[in-house]
Amino acid sequence: MSDAERRARLGRRHALATEHRVETVDDAARAVVALHGTDPATTVLSALARTRDASPADVEYALYDDRSLVRVLSMRRTVFAVAREVANTCLAGASDVVAAEQRRLLRKALAEAGITGDLDAWVTRAELAALTAIAAAGEATSTEISEADPLLATRVQIGSGKFVATPTVASRLMTLLSAEGSVVRTKPRGTWTSTQFRWATMASWCDLGERPDATTAATELARLWFGAYGPATLDDLQWWTGWTKTRTRAAVAPLEIVEVELEGRPGLVLADDVDPVEAPDPWVALLPALDPSAMGWKHRDFVLGPHRERLFDINGNAGPTVWADGRIVGGWAQLDDGTVAFSLLQDIGTEATAAVEQAAADLTTTLGDVRLKARARGWTIVEKDLRA
Repeated sequence: MSDAERRARLGRRHALATEHRVETVDDAARAVVALHGTDPATTVLSALARTRDASPADVEYALYDDRSLVRVLSMRRTVFAVAREVANTCLAGASDVVAAEQRRLLRKALAEAGITGDLDAWVTRAELAALTAIAAAGEATSTEISEADPLLATRVQIGSGKFVATPTVASRLMTLLSAEGSVVRTKPRGTWTSTQFRWATMASWCDLGERPDATTAATELARLWFGAYGPATLDDLQWWTGWTKTRTRAAVAPLEIVEVELEGRPGLVLADDVDPVEAPDPWVALLPALDPSAMGWKHRDFVLGPHRERLFDINGNAGPTVWADGRIVGGWAQLDDGTVAFSLLQDIGTEATAAVEQAAADLTTTLGDVRLKARARGWTIVEKDLRA
């Protein structure tokens, strides 16, 4: 399967080509399995890029009123916003590994803070205290939770040297409990770009139904991913999920899968998805930093080409990107006055360039008084150049 075939699929299935955009923000999340949510602005802008007429208020309604989108801490210890019916698949299929590691790290931090005795029992008491405080409040910030019990106000040290932090146990517990699916991030203070989230118990927030076993969930997650991102390599799936190689192979084993060649690299595609797709009409898109289409594969050359150094930070996080027909062709940044400026790194022709100019003007209007920041990543070279 050629790179051109993969780019055609991306435009259609990721709801980026104009005629393939979807009606609802829920469908925008389904198109890419999960919307990146560590930076809440990414969730909103990724959804808007894939819908016909949605607004930031529509995304907020789906997240906080209808609750058809649910935030989960899952793949690669990253926050995602997923359609409600996918939440348990993520929690059982990928978050379990995250939760186990977070529990281990919390015990280690407690020991280093001088807490002695049965640390598992200590954590269990703290968990109960936190869940009780959240349930009593309905929704609460991490600071409010830490004030509910001395256990939760205990300080632990994370990191070392100039990267050291001393969060409360309450803060660390929210990471653990969200990975376990016991609590959920709710509406933050401030605008839709704010990271000052409140917390609620998942049980009070929405009914996710019965959680599948880990093995079943992992296979379903692999199926959903291949449907959106395939054909792709096993390495790509392993990177996206954060699984081990053994778990990745076990998750894929029950699927009906076909081996394909991807421009010299062995890949896989679902057996019922081998027929070529028709390329969509020419399209452009301005996607936010950490967008799923930029972060969906470990091996991204078929969309990224030679532009990694200028558009990704040193840790491999994508900055804001300009797309044309399934290729990343440049980057963009919001200037201090609110204007969205862009830089093209290759020639895309007069018509496509004009379409990018219009998309930048439209995004400037959408953002209005909102100012974007580089959260959970570093500024890219293109952003620095544009903002200079």
